[in-house]
Amino acid sequence: MTLRIRRARPGDLDQVLDLLRQATTWLASRGLDQWQDAEPELRRDRVSAGITAGTVWIVERDDRPVATITIDATADPELWHDSTDPDNALYVHRMIVTRNEAGHQLGAALLDFAARQATAAGRTWLRLDAWATNTKLHDYYRGQGFTHLRTTYYAHRGSGALFQRPARAQTGRGPTLTLAVD
Repeated sequence: MTLRIRRARPGDLDQVLDLLRQATTWLASRGLDQWQDAEPELRRDRVSAGITAGTVWIVERDDRPVATITIDATADPELWHDSTDPDNALYVHRMIVTRNEAGHQLGAALLDFAARQATAAGRTWLRLDAWATNTKLHDYYRGQGFTHLRTTYYAHRGSGALFQRPARAQTGRGPTLTLAVD
């Protein structure tokens, strides 16, 4: 199976936010509080800024968005300290796959895509943080070759389980993602 991946454009903002809303609703239905605390305007501003910066990607099947991922070089300073060499990694944020595409290893393909971006940028690591309470997601990332480094707890935020894998490591699972030319 081959799907198309492209950078999100400003006109895609509502589609990306809709994917995020769908994921948030699904997580809540499973009793998980991940992404439940974000204020809609702050979320909109963050996603819009990522689109403007060219860090938000959309995967399409038949011209419909079925997944999104944000890949950037911005290390959250509360999570990634100087001792972790934060500038030597790319970071994954808001990886979302629609429920219709779940189970087809699209997430694995997205993480491999992100790893290729990190390698191309000369970075050693692909990193991400996951909600501290979402242990099934932690298991998923371990299954994708990530190592759990530590979990941090802050009263003001729910995210804090830190994972990384070498940028050159890829699983080779999932559909082929063909880069669309804008």
